[in-house]
Amino acid sequence: MTATEDARFWDKASRRYAKAKISDLEGYERSLERTRALLGPDDRVLELGCGTGTTALRLAPHVQSYLATDISGKMIAIAVGKAATHPAAALTFRTATAESLASGETRYDAILGFNYLHLVREPETTLRNIHGMLRPGGLFISKTPCLADMNFLLRNVLLPCMRAVGLAPYVAVMNADTLIRLVDATGFEILAKESHAAKGKDARPFIVTRKT
Repeated sequence: MTATEDARFWDKASRRYAKAKISDLEGYERSLERTRALLGPDDRVLELGCGTGTTALRLAPHVQSYLATDISGKMIAIAVGKAATHPAAALTFRTATAESLASGETRYDAILGFNYLHLVREPETTLRNIHGMLRPGGLFISKTPCLADMNFLLRNVLLPCMRAVGLAPYVAVMNADTLIRLVDATGFEILAKESHAAKGKDARPFIVTRKT
C-alpha cells in the first residue's frame, strides 16, 4: 500500500469505524482526562489521525484552538457532521497529515496522536515533523498500540492475512521500548509513560513528551 491507498482504505472503512464501539471505554476516559489536564485554555492544539472526531469534540472546548486532522476525507466528513450537532467554536476539521502540515508556519502548544504512530509508514520522519511543528516546550501526547507486545497470532498470522486481502491497513509492528527509543531520538524529553487500560496487559502506552 502507498499513502494514497492508506487514505482509500480508511475512506472505505469510515462508516464501519464510526459505528464501532470503543473497546476499553474506561481506559479511553482515563486517557481523555489525563490529556485534558495537560492542556491549557490558551493552547493551540493539533490532533493527528483524529478519525471521526470523537476525541476532538471532547477536548476542543477546553483550549483556544483545536485543529483535528485525518488522512481520510470521508472520516473528516463524518466528523464535520458530528460537529454540526455538537458545535465547538475552537474546533476545525481538515483532511491532512503531519507531512502536509509540516511546511506551515503555525507552531502548536500541543500535538496529539492517539492510535496514530503505528499507522504511519515512516515514524522517524513523522516524529521529526511533529517536533518541528511544536513551539519550544510544547507537548506531544500519544497513545500507540504496540503490536509486538500483543498476541503472537494477531500480529504474525491474522494481521498479515487481513492485509493481504485488503481488510487491514498498513500497520507497523513495534514494541513499547522501540517506540520510546524513536521518540527519544527525535529530541523529545519523555515526561511520562503510563498505562490506562482498565484490565489486563496494556500494550497501548500513553506517553507524554516535551520539545526541548
